[in-house]
Amino acid sequence: MGQRIVVDPVTRIEGHLRIEAEINNGKITDAYSAGTMVRLLEEILKGRDPRDAWAFVGRVCGVCTSVHSLASCRAVEDATGVTIPPNAELVRNIMFCTQYLHDHVVHFYHLHALDWVDVVSALKADPKKTSEIAQSISNYPKSSPGYFSDLQKRLTKFVESGQLGIFANGYWGHPAYKLPPEVNLIGVAHYLEALEWQKEVVKIHAIFGGKNPHPNYLVGGMACAIGLDDVSGINAERLAYVHQLLQDAKEFVEQVYIPDLLAVAPYYLDWGAIGGGLGSYMSYGDLPTNGFADKSSMKFPAGVILNKDLSNIMDVDVRDDSEVQEFIHRSWYEYEGGDEKAGLHPWKGESKIKYTGPKPPYDHLNVEERYSFLKTPRWKGNAVEVGPLARVLIGYARGREDFKEVVDSTLAKLKVPVTALFSTLGRTAARGLESILVAQWGLEFYDQLINNLKNGDTRMANMEKFNPAKWEKTCQGVGYSEAPRGALAHWIVIEDQKIKNYQLVVPTTWNASPRDPNGKQSAYEAALMDTPVHDPEQPLEILRTIHSFDPCLACSVHVYDEEGKHISRVKVV
Repeated sequence: MGQRIVVDPVTRIEGHLRIEAEINNGKITDAYSAGTMVRLLEEILKGRDPRDAWAFVGRVCGVCTSVHSLASCRAVEDATGVTIPPNAELVRNIMFCTQYLHDHVVHFYHLHALDWVDVVSALKADPKKTSEIAQSISNYPKSSPGYFSDLQKRLTKFVESGQLGIFANGYWGHPAYKLPPEVNLIGVAHYLEALEWQKEVVKIHAIFGGKNPHPNYLVGGMACAIGLDDVSGINAERLAYVHQLLQDAKEFVEQVYIPDLLAVAPYYLDWGAIGGGLGSYMSYGDLPTNGFADKSSMKFPAGVILNKDLSNIMDVDVRDDSEVQEFIHRSWYEYEGGDEKAGLHPWKGESKIKYTGPKPPYDHLNVEERYSFLKTPRWKGNAVEVGPLARVLIGYARGREDFKEVVDSTLAKLKVPVTALFSTLGRTAARGLESILVAQWGLEFYDQLINNLKNGDTRMANMEKFNPAKWEKTCQGVGYSEAPRGALAHWIVIEDQKIKNYQLVVPTTWNASPRDPNGKQSAYEAALMDTPVHDPEQPLEILRTIHSFDPCLACSVHVYDEEGKHISRVKVV
């Protein structure tokens, strides 16, 4: 029997995640992923107007601020037969690209970089040498010796005061950190630069959606009036600002994010063989260029890869009740009829709590029984990984030239084969690779929008079927998307103009779920297998692999007793 260690909560994520791992001879031999919170928006939505659902589900997350609203609008549009105007599709695509660029940069620097960058080591860096390295990998203007010297002095004051602030509680000095001090200093500098940059790019959401987070959406299109000469709406001046923000984002990706990724990766190439996990991947596809019904037109292609076989890409159909199913064999839920080993397609899905777990505080979960508030989704019975790595691999395997160019050129620089992508390092790199593509696509969508407006097409919504009286008495639909963290879909059943059933299967449900009735692990658990752990008291290696998925469970949790009083409140710092 090995040593069981617990990481709870896993921080630098959205929501509440617990990892329990068995360690034998310095490696993980078994792992369990538990979502320790529940909110049940599916139950909150029942009986409501379907046209309002986007506003509720947008609050599922404070990081993926728009993708749930987008998926919800698509679900209602699918159920009611609405086709949105081309301009609305383009604006949605631009907002989608904005979310990706913001999310991926924030993930790399603020949620994941400190797994690779030793902040305290940066104090030993030579600012002049740091400047030389920075200028050799990028033409980013902020790279002078004086810039790095000033930043190092600020960091020294933090350390000497004993108050590291945002850099507190790290495993600084851990032997798994391999970067030289100068590269660590570059990483810390750009961590702070990214904090400033990220608050600017989201202004695109505020322009088109009124605010950020949680910008406004509309079933049937977008609720924003656009006219080049409109003094009160989104005019040429506002649109020019959108273009500037998109261009700035592209430059930040190309001049900061990607050079940093390529500077860090060579020191951690051994992680190109760690954390591969399932080896099976799925993407629903997204970013339509010829209407959402035309899957072949999507910038992100759909498909499934099983067992690392890039020569055989299978299609995925989220409507087929034999393809996507959710199981609760190891989850704190129950299905009507009591068959714990049955899987339900989301149109028939249920979200009824059956909590049988321990009361906090507790040492360990009973992983032989139920141990998570996440259900267990499967594609044709297969556990699959979703997210940036899945999208990049599927685009590459589909033979898409844009994907092949960015993947092959990057792998050539690192002198590693494509198989190195099946790893923790590959998962981290994939976010950067698709950021290059998304930055280009965002500008393409912008140009198409401007051309439409110049040609006199200002339509932003199709309200023909916005009136529920025109709907069928009973109808159902699905709205799917590729959220930054992976395959996302909302399934809706409408009866008498109200929501009868609503089910969300989100990316982290695919990746972080507990074992299925056949004992098969999901992506997090599988990826941790055989991971080396130098010091169980400082499980940096576990955080590296888990953070590479960018877990996103939710924002907060409140536990009540039967009288509605708080018995526990948990916060992640």
